[in-house]
Amino acid sequence: MSFEELLEQVGGFGPFQLRNVALLALPRVLLPLHFLLPIFLAAVPAHRCALPGAPANFSHQDAWLEAYIPREPDGTLSSCLHFAYPQALPNTTLGEERQSRGELEDESATVPCSQGWEYDHSEFSSTTATEWDLVCEQKGLNRAASTFFFAGVLVGAMAFGYLSDRFGRRRLLLVAYVSTLVLGLASAASVSYVMFAITRTLTGSALAGFTIIVMPLELEWLDVEHRTVAGVLSSTFWTGGVMLLALVGYLIRDWRWLLLAVTLPCAPGILSLWWVPESARWLLTQGRVKEAHRYLLHCARLNGRPVCEDSLSQEAVSKVAAEERVVRRPSYLDLFRTPRLRHISLCCVVVWFGVNFSYYGLSLDVSGLGLNVYQTQLLFGAVELPFKLLVYLSVRHAGRRLTQAGTLLGTALALGTRLLVSSDMKSWSTVLAVMGKGFSEAAFTTVYLFTSELYPTVLRQTGMGLTALVGRLGGSLAPLAALLDGVWLSLPKLAYGGIALLAAGTALLLPETRQAQLPETIQDVERKSAPTSLQEEEMPMKQVQN
Repeated sequence: MSFEELLEQVGGFGPFQLRNVALLALPRVLLPLHFLLPIFLAAVPAHRCALPGAPANFSHQDAWLEAYIPREPDGTLSSCLHFAYPQALPNTTLGEERQSRGELEDESATVPCSQGWEYDHSEFSSTTATEWDLVCEQKGLNRAASTFFFAGVLVGAMAFGYLSDRFGRRRLLLVAYVSTLVLGLASAASVSYVMFAITRTLTGSALAGFTIIVMPLELEWLDVEHRTVAGVLSSTFWTGGVMLLALVGYLIRDWRWLLLAVTLPCAPGILSLWWVPESARWLLTQGRVKEAHRYLLHCARLNGRPVCEDSLSQEAVSKVAAEERVVRRPSYLDLFRTPRLRHISLCCVVVWFGVNFSYYGLSLDVSGLGLNVYQTQLLFGAVELPFKLLVYLSVRHAGRRLTQAGTLLGTALALGTRLLVSSDMKSWSTVLAVMGKGFSEAAFTTVYLFTSELYPTVLRQTGMGLTALVGRLGGSLAPLAALLDGVWLSLPKLAYGGIALLAAGTALLLPETRQAQLPETIQDVERKSAPTSLQEEEMPMKQVQN
């Protein structure tokens, strides 16, 4: 008897699984609230040099400003420079006064802001940029905070992937909740940029536990038939978080209170773990038969399944565990020891890097669309819903592999086409940006489901940890790639689209998992023959089989 047969007896999709999905919805909502938070947290409002005697009204660009602040080539007042000497203006005696003082030399000389900046607080009362003057020469530090955060997610993904395979999904989910709450509160109380950068990096490491644990913990209680619908349903909670962030950001304009608002929901999340079940699949691979048996009986009761004592006795469960027992602890090296698993791992890391790099590149760039930041965020969230429906239909009929490649290709085409649209055609640029965002989210939805089905139970969390690690590397580089616009304005979009195209091609090298049972052991993965579709397309899968 296999675990799939046990699951069929107790119910592979029913009230037990639906309750599990509902209890694990909160981490999915919290993730975009933190991952996309820099859109509001690190926003850079309009600013100019602080000068003695400046008008109180920031937007009041009168003759005084003309005399002290130079203009950029596009006609706007400079944000980072001011004149070394006040400029002579028409119909004024300023020029005569300066001439009498001998100040006409270097009349157009400009100097950096030496007395700080004045910020426009009409949209944001406070951000990290205004808190620590992360503008002009220091603007790189503002972007770097997002990179530090995703670097923390990268390290956390590797740690949580390994530890949850060794100590269990539920226990590590508790660690993720508690550490996110504590570190989030510490970030909101930061007294310096260094403290903020360190605590946000550690918060990213804690949040990685949500990204690694939640999806496998759901899938390992689901039968083959309902994995797709549950996976797509669960991903809609991410979209809900994206749209909720627009509302929370609109209502809370101070960065400290905003960070506090997206962190405090971890407290009820900790309490919800009382009802979250441990993965029975994982328990059996660890030889913990009594615990697995108890959870299976609980699942049967909630699903209203009459269970025969003989078929679901502790002895019967022990026989299943004997076949799936893992003698050696999981290791990241196990992902590369055997040919087929090595091929899957190498392809997955490329796909995950491309998905994350393009998604966060699009998500964090909400400028130049003719909308304010709140409208853009809401639109980016709303467009994800129809694309999730597209994913649901596509993975059921076209399969995971083609859906993954197709959504990445759509992202690349939207970004590439946007490069060809002139700056005057803002409406078309907005449409293409929204389409690219939709395709990138569809790729993100697919990659979690696809990867969870490719790895065996004994290494599922470890495999998710490795791929998420490389994916978060892509996410951490996405904010820095935006700085490439200083070299060439279109270079960031070209980078995002090119990497997405590479990932699309790599996704075609992966085996299809539609209607396939979840592999339990490494041997299950290696025993599988190459899918017929891959043989017909002459994909190089024969070389990775036993």
